[in-house]
Amino acid sequence: MNNWQPISRPLHGIADVAYIPAVASAPETVGFTEEETATTLCRAISGGTLVSALVTRAEWGAVKVMPYKAHLAIDFATSLFSLAAPWLFGFAKNEKARNTFLVMGLTGLVVGALSRPEEMDPDKVQKLQRKANNLPAL
Repeated sequence: MNNWQPISRPLHGIADVAYIPAVASAPETVGFTEEETATTLCRAISGGTLVSALVTRAEWGAVKVMPYKAHLAIDFATSLFSLAAPWLFGFAKNEKARNTFLVMGLTGLVVGALSRPEEMDPDKVQKLQRKANNLPAL
């Protein structure tokens, strides 16, 4: 009996919340800060993923303007980029940096492949928008 179900948007959001700081802090936690290009790429990938998450039309999005399918496409492209980055940018001989980027890429591909690509229900979007409009201004 097969009970496999793809993960929902909220679970994908949780994966993003874990991925963003893990990637940003990888040079320090894994130990390849001397590899400046890899360190910079970690910060850029983490920042890009944060922006993508914040603007996605999903439960976790703060400014719900980007379709969830576009978010998944960006995740896919970022994952492929992460897999190729050690060779594209010349740090493949640094085992810690290379392996970190391979794990980043594989993690992104697995999370994306397991995610349900359905967009958020328009009624739910309107309900969330009404709630947001009732919040006090910053």
